[in-house]
Amino acid sequence: MTSPLQLIPVEGKALMQRFIRVPARLGAHDPNWVTPLDVERAESFSPKHNPLFDHTEVQFWLAVKDGRDVGRISAQIEASNVERGDLTGYFGLIAAEDDPAVFAALFATAEAWLKARGMKQVIGPFNLGINEEAGLLVDGFDTPPMLLMGHDQPYVGSRVEGTGYVRAKDIYAYLSTIAEPLPRAAQVLLKRKLPKGLTLRTLSFKQYRKDINDITDIFNNAWMDNWRFAPLTPDDTNHLAKALRPILDPRLVWLADIDGEPAAFGVCLPNLNEALAGLDGKLLPLGWAKLLYRLKVKGVKTCRVPLMGVKRKFAASFAGAVMPFLIIDAMRREALKLGYEKVELSWVLEDNLPMRHFCENFGAKPYKTYRLYEKALS
Repeated sequence: MTSPLQLIPVEGKALMQRFIRVPARLGAHDPNWVTPLDVERAESFSPKHNPLFDHTEVQFWLAVKDGRDVGRISAQIEASNVERGDLTGYFGLIAAEDDPAVFAALFATAEAWLKARGMKQVIGPFNLGINEEAGLLVDGFDTPPMLLMGHDQPYVGSRVEGTGYVRAKDIYAYLSTIAEPLPRAAQVLLKRKLPKGLTLRTLSFKQYRKDINDITDIFNNAWMDNWRFAPLTPDDTNHLAKALRPILDPRLVWLADIDGEPAAFGVCLPNLNEALAGLDGKLLPLGWAKLLYRLKVKGVKTCRVPLMGVKRKFAASFAGAVMPFLIIDAMRREALKLGYEKVELSWVLEDNLPMRHFCENFGAKPYKTYRLYEKALS
């Protein structure tokens, strides 16, 4: 006898822990799967710790059959979308066994929840918002994911499409070998005389909160017209400042000022996933010691640039064109000194041609494709 498939709303620590562990079981035999830290996932999915919940309504479900957790999904409604009349909800955190019935039940449940709250369309996956993890991996399964990037099983895309979803946008991750000489076009640009009043500086822990606020202001201004843009709030910024500080190296975070005004920035982070491989998301009993050794003694060889931006008022000027190159070149030189070998620039929308050209002008190549799907809710 087999039991029917159940969709259980996730409430309480015990169910949330089961929800968190679903992808680890599905990826157990995948050599490129890296399990995130359970404690980090628990905080990310907690209204107590993640300020995203202050402006986003979220629901999680766990699919259970024959005593096994066979899948999971989330649904989200971003308040800023509703305020401007955009009745688009999101799905996220999709993971399930390769069973069309499980996928169908997960999406039917999430869609019913969204429709009951007036949503007319659904887009995803966003885990849990566009400023966190985004997209479903559809190409590039042969390498592990970088920090805060997803890694899905190859069958998931077709199962999502089997429930009626179609491609909305593709986003790319670019990879560059840091020690390789820059393309000639980049070298020529970097040798030009700096615009008057333009100065570069690294992140300062002495004025950490101010620098994080400057980065947030530039980010919100630079990307305000980006597809599905959601601004970072002051609480988001505070959360970001606390969460990133333990792994930030100020030599890899650069800001550009023009006549004293913060104008551009770039953030490069060590690829924590490289140090997490094989720990199964656990810090106890010895996971914490292995993690510290890999980060502080052995060192990781890969890093990721998740955030860059130039204020719109400068974007069309020569200063606006050269600042991203100066920032990335400064990061590159420091990363080499610190022993990094590869850097990922991600993610980049398929139709963001200026950013794609910028990555390619630095010799980076797209090596992973993530897909965002959409579906009308009748």
